[in-house]
Amino acid sequence: MKRNKGKKALLLSLILMMTIALMSACGNNNDGQVNNSVGSEPPAKSNEVKELSLFIDASWYPVKEWTGAVAEKITEKTGIKLKVTVATDDKQLPLMIASGDLPDLVFTNANIERMSDSKLSYPWNELIEKYAPDFKIDPIRIAIHTMDDGNFYTVRNSFATQEEMAQNKYSVGSDGNPGIAVREDILQELGNPSIDTIDDFMKVLGMVKEKYPDMIPLIMDKDWIEQYFLTQFGVEGLLDGWYERDGKVDYAIRQLKMLDFFKFMNRLYREGDILAENFAYTNDQIDDQYATSGKAFAHMHTVSIADSDNIKVKNAGGSYTFQMLPSSISKDAKAVSSGLGFAGTFITKKNKDPEASIKFLQYLASDEGKKLTMFGVEGEHWTWNDQGYPNLKYDPSDADFVNSNGIKWWYLYNDGVTEGMLSYVPGAQKTKALMERKAFTVYKPELGLIQLQPDSDEKTIKTKIDEMIKNEKVKIYLAKSEEEAVANYESIVKNAEKIGLDRLVDWANQTYQKKKDLFKK
Repeated sequence: MKRNKGKKALLLSLILMMTIALMSACGNNNDGQVNNSVGSEPPAKSNEVKELSLFIDASWYPVKEWTGAVAEKITEKTGIKLKVTVATDDKQLPLMIASGDLPDLVFTNANIERMSDSKLSYPWNELIEKYAPDFKIDPIRIAIHTMDDGNFYTVRNSFATQEEMAQNKYSVGSDGNPGIAVREDILQELGNPSIDTIDDFMKVLGMVKEKYPDMIPLIMDKDWIEQYFLTQFGVEGLLDGWYERDGKVDYAIRQLKMLDFFKFMNRLYREGDILAENFAYTNDQIDDQYATSGKAFAHMHTVSIADSDNIKVKNAGGSYTFQMLPSSISKDAKAVSSGLGFAGTFITKKNKDPEASIKFLQYLASDEGKKLTMFGVEGEHWTWNDQGYPNLKYDPSDADFVNSNGIKWWYLYNDGVTEGMLSYVPGAQKTKALMERKAFTVYKPELGLIQLQPDSDEKTIKTKIDEMIKNEKVKIYLAKSEEEAVANYESIVKNAEKIGLDRLVDWANQTYQKKKDLFKK
């Protein structure tokens, strides 16, 4: 009898110890974030791997197949592998939607509103409730993505609030920010003139023209022609965006500082600092070829352009290097981030296994999944620094290495904080440029909630205005005089108003007033 009581006591003690251990394992991780991880142990054996089809709605996407160390590790952890198709152009997904020929998963930025439709996609909230009740998403992200029907169908990656960015000093932003790199050797030959202002930069371009008449002073990536100098002139948003003043929103093209920006760009052309043909490039490699073959002095692209150009020049046997200009060369420099993130993943109604799909995204949303996606395989590609950032064993500006290993690009669910840490590499030029930019960036994600519904009248108006600006702005850049440039700018604004700009702005203000309260605490 006494022996039986002893066995019972021992059994109860073991159960208690196991319960405590399990509770500890399921708690929050050490950075305070809720751990959505489905566990550090592989959830699937190799013979249980399922294949899901994924369509990436971005023809420029650098990874085309589910290969590389990151993809293999994700499959090991989730039991999912992807059959990937990358869009051939921006018309392909709309055609697939129209025909009903959709894959299991769609990753898109341009068609988020269109795919947020219960006829096309499963609501994440329903799948989470049914299959993954421990998949926790913070309320601000749910609020941003909740549609008029009360459902949310995706959560974009690359999003972070100003508070989240401020709390993590090692999250400095993504390389999707503008920058200019210049030749260090030529700058030295010119006597190392300082470039602290826009006028300084113009003077240096003039010196380059005089001493190296065969060299192009400034070459521009076709997709990054406006961003750097819009920032320097304090223009908020891009040409097709919104800005806010005293609680009211208006279209960016009507900002007073926009005209100063256009005058400056026209001056660059009239003084021979940029090529007219630069505005007609259809290939985003042409500017790279000019810069890395020694035919251009300054190269405008993103904050990583100096680091990436230097790798290409070195690999080609070149001996010169580029250095970044400061992110701010103007007292008016201002960056307003109205972004809600880059792209989101949709689980379509054609999906053959919605349960596996939402659990796959749950893993990617976990702390472990986000770090794996963004930094690579722990131990192989990085180790965690005690100060709170990854010590990378590779150069994140080395596109060949990053792309071949699938680092970053499988961010079917991630966030701006984790992505921002990929850029923190002590000593890297990109890191310095991003830290400079972070200092003058203001976050206004509420502007990003002014989202147009597909096929709405407002969408039609905005599409017509944007198309008109896209076609007509080149006339401003290439005007033969400043007076002609000003006249062409004023013509664009008048044309936009004829198309229906005031009606569009009225609608935008009504939407803005309804949505901005989501961000009040």
